[in-house]
Amino acid sequence: MSSDVWPDHVWYVSYGSNMWSTRLACYLEGGTPPGGARANPGARDQTPPVRSTAVDLPGTLYFAGQSAQWGGAVAFYDHLTPGFTAAHAYLVSAQQFADIAAQEMHRVPVDQDPLADVVLSPLPEGRHRAGPGAYETLVDVGVLDGRPLLTFTSPHAAHETDHASPSDAYQATMSAGLRESRAWDVEQIRTYLTARSM
Repeated sequence: MSSDVWPDHVWYVSYGSNMWSTRLACYLEGGTPPGGARANPGARDQTPPVRSTAVDLPGTLYFAGQSAQWGGAVAFYDHLTPGFTAAHAYLVSAQQFADIAAQEMHRVPVDQDPLADVVLSPLPEGRHRAGPGAYETLVDVGVLDGRPLLTFTSPHAAHETDHASPSDAYQATMSAGLRESRAWDVEQIRTYLTARSM
């Protein structure tokens, strides 16, 4: 696909709960995800992603923090520490990307969010810190079909923060995403999550 087909679109790359399209839909359409505790307002544009595909990221996935949505730790991505991270990329508009990011930080999407412009330009050194929050550091993880692959994560490296355990509900949501995007079986999913929960 030429990058000219969707000039205002980018790949939003999820490595956590949003790997499951049902959970991502709550950020686009609004609503509470299965197993979650908070309702999301939804994006200004509720159009489903144009495409989605599994992608492999070089880097480390780890769990940290305490989520009001899930009741346990959540996933973060450290692109500088060697490893393998399974992810699911969705082709969405820059505005939708900004709205997903806003809701990850418990904000309501607003018009003229500057992040929508940021993601359409190359990120200096492949990173952009939009704020101090847990999911406000953007990382460019590559290019697919002429469009950038972008994710957001913590500003901290994996070794700079205390790790914690995700809740059963969060792990179930990630598991659903790994099944959906990669067709992994139960044992593959258990092995992947267990290795990153230590």
